[in-house]
Amino acid sequence: MNNPVLQRELTGFLRQRWSMVTLCGLPLLLGLLIALRWPTDERIAVSGTRSLEIFRLFTGGLLMTMLFLFPVFPATALVKEKRSGTLALLLNSPLGPWRIYFGKLIGEVGIALLLLLLSLPAAVACFTLGGVSLMREVAGAYGILLLTVLLCATLGLLISTLADSIDAAIRWTYAVVLSLSFLSLIPHYFFVGSSGLTGEAVEWLRSLSPVAALMQLLGAGDIGARGVADSVNVTARFSFLAMGISVISSLWTVRRLNHRLFDRSRDAGTMVDDQNLSTRIIRRSMFLIDPRRRARLIGPLTNPVMVKEFRCRRFGRLHWLLRLVSICILLSLGMAILTTTRTISWDVATIGGIMVLLQVSLLVLLTPSLTSGLIATERETGGWVLLQLTTMPVYRIVWGKMLSVILTLALVMCATLPGYIVMVYISPGLRDQVERVVLCLLFTALFCMLLSAAVGCLFRRAASATVASYTALLVICGVPLLIWLGRGDPFGHSFVEQVLVINPIATAFSVIRLEGFQNYDLIPANWWFMGITSLISLIVLLGQSYRISRPE
Repeated sequence: MNNPVLQRELTGFLRQRWSMVTLCGLPLLLGLLIALRWPTDERIAVSGTRSLEIFRLFTGGLLMTMLFLFPVFPATALVKEKRSGTLALLLNSPLGPWRIYFGKLIGEVGIALLLLLLSLPAAVACFTLGGVSLMREVAGAYGILLLTVLLCATLGLLISTLADSIDAAIRWTYAVVLSLSFLSLIPHYFFVGSSGLTGEAVEWLRSLSPVAALMQLLGAGDIGARGVADSVNVTARFSFLAMGISVISSLWTVRRLNHRLFDRSRDAGTMVDDQNLSTRIIRRSMFLIDPRRRARLIGPLTNPVMVKEFRCRRFGRLHWLLRLVSICILLSLGMAILTTTRTISWDVATIGGIMVLLQVSLLVLLTPSLTSGLIATERETGGWVLLQLTTMPVYRIVWGKMLSVILTLALVMCATLPGYIVMVYISPGLRDQVERVVLCLLFTALFCMLLSAAVGCLFRRAASATVASYTALLVICGVPLLIWLGRGDPFGHSFVEQVLVINPIATAFSVIRLEGFQNYDLIPANWWFMGITSLISLIVLLGQSYRISRPE
């Protein structure tokens, strides 16, 4: 604690009002989950099966909390200092890069460590039931959680030095962390059991995910195994890879902590419009959208706030959007071909469920990063004052910001439609299911966009707005699925159905008739819930925007 950077990080976090709510609320929520699943039959308690099941739910919820809520803190740790000018003062102090880095790293890890320490009583309660080993399950699970925290912290600090804005740092950190945690599992679904270089590469790629490591440790089944025996020790490989990536990220970050961080040379570039005609024709034939072409003037009927959002956001540029859309089209068509041609031994509901899960997950994970900071970022950087000085009314400012998100999500949604069109063309009997799934996706996109924007506009800082938006969506999409895991005992069918009504993921699964969800009738109740919540969120967004636009 002799490091002043460490002291400032910890005291600054603990002095915030919402920190105590977070540190106490999440362990209480997980403890309530254990209480609901606490066995009442002595025979089940003696067998230890229920104890292990409860511990799996508990550690799974704790891991999801770390993956969805923790990365925002290291992602903003250094870029916030750089934008405020205090990082230059730290680099000119006698501390040195290593003490500055370790002060930041230990401070961010300490925040997560406090949460893990507060969750220990619930873990001990699972251990006292029997069936859970202290060294293997309890110590091993908390070891994976600590490695996950270290991995998120080191990657977040590295990206924080590479990013130029808080929004970019948060988006890239979430993209990297969630890709390592979830997208790394997708190839194993298709190449499980493969031999040779492909099979080994897929196994190492899967070992990057803490989700796979935790599931294998607790005996919850290998992701994507589909009955194939798996002798690979994913937990050991994840530990090795997490430590290696953390060390490399730390060395890279410390190497960047010097004066060159502020004196980066930028390529002046060449505007295509200033080159000769032949060069312009060649580049026009090579690139559908040329990123080096001079942008046109804003039209008289175009919302300038929308244009500003697109041009200031990296993924708002048209050539980046087209790349994202191309990836979505390829994934959608690939999943449709697997569904309709029976390329692999899965039924239509399974492949359709995976396809719906990928699309809904993309909406849930992408939308808050685009909408949560629309108002908070402007208030934090002082841009909202400049917008107030313009002649545009408040509703037009808000509409311009929302329109930039609507167009981005519309392109993503349109990119997934070709896969469904192929499914309907080859199997006409799937038409009703596909139509309902598309409606579910549209309602989900609207719901996530308005809810994230409404929650984010209540905060002054982009980091707090992003955490709150992801927390709200995580509660709506994650908690009902945890209750669904307890269907039959202690939760009855009617109670589980009432809880799943608020979950857009479960609704899409019920439409596609995925196993475990086919007995729940969630439409149109879910659509009514998302519609009413979206309307309330829109009213909150407009009301808060008008409130902060008044002269102080």
